[in-house]
Amino acid sequence: MAKRRRLTAPDTAELEQLEAGFAAKPSISPFETISSTPPIAQVAAEAATLNGMTAVTDRLALAQDQGDAARWRDAQDAGLVAEMLPLDQIDADFIRRDRMVEDEDAMAELLESLRVHGLRTPIEVTRDGDSYGLISGFRRLNAFRRLADTDPRFAEIPAFIREAGSGQGAYVSMVEENELRSNLSPYERGRIAVLAAGQGVFASTEAAVDVLFAAASKAKRSKVRSFAMVHEALGDLLQHPVALSEKSGLKLASALRDGAQTKLRQALAGVGELDPKSEWALLEDALKTSPAPSKDKARGGRPQQVQRLPTVALPGGGDIMAEVSAGELRIRVRGKEVSAEDAQDIVGKLAEYLGEFRRET
Repeated sequence: MAKRRRLTAPDTAELEQLEAGFAAKPSISPFETISSTPPIAQVAAEAATLNGMTAVTDRLALAQDQGDAARWRDAQDAGLVAEMLPLDQIDADFIRRDRMVEDEDAMAELLESLRVHGLRTPIEVTRDGDSYGLISGFRRLNAFRRLADTDPRFAEIPAFIREAGSGQGAYVSMVEENELRSNLSPYERGRIAVLAAGQGVFASTEAAVDVLFAAASKAKRSKVRSFAMVHEALGDLLQHPVALSEKSGLKLASALRDGAQTKLRQALAGVGELDPKSEWALLEDALKTSPAPSKDKARGGRPQQVQRLPTVALPGGGDIMAEVSAGELRIRVRGKEVSAEDAQDIVGKLAEYLGEFRRET
């Protein structure tokens, strides 16, 4: 009879070693897919991996956002971002306009286009304190103001905000846009050069022409200077200056260089309302009776300059403006009521002064 073996309970330390060994031993079954890693450890590991990926994605998105914000600020500083501005914050008379005539038929077409399609090309403005000064887009702004009277959708207008100030940059931007969108007339080109120089933006009319029309040929700038002289000499009397053709304007400029200014001004002064054709006929008649041009005079001479004297403010409002050119002095009183008797008295005193001045010299 075999002897029975006595069974003894395993030691606790031995059991722990066995469990550790089984846990560390890899599975030998190729079909076993259940991991020996505790479920809570799997969840923690997966969460850590996802958090790491999210952090990388967030950093990438943040970098892209920062880059976009920087590019946006650069575009905004360069005036390439259109912003919606209230109409009442825009000063349309911030600088003198180059366009003189408003075509009502073209305005009607613009109004209808804005109603149906909206504004496709924003206007250009520059900051002027708490408001904005208009650089280009006068017709579009005017159209929005008309539409805003009956439609609140047009109370604001898209605008590019340029850092042009009120100096040369503002005038260059205005002229460039009008040259591209709709050619200015020869007279309007000369006139805006005179106005810009008169406001002190440029040292002289010639300097204004050279900067405002820098892209034009030398011959074209010469023609602009000729029309500038026509505006300086006759602009306050011409009823239809924009209707002057290039040939007519150059003919007037040539006559003005030869001393016909007084004759032409006398012909235009005191006439009633004229149409463009009648006005030019009047000027042609004056040219026929003007002195013949000097043969010794070089052709293509510079336009004679009109010197503007400093404006003198009057007590109680108003001011006096004066211009001096070859053989002529022009004085204008603005913003002050002057009776015919007072005007006659002023002329008499001026004549007396000039008489005394001549005797002294």
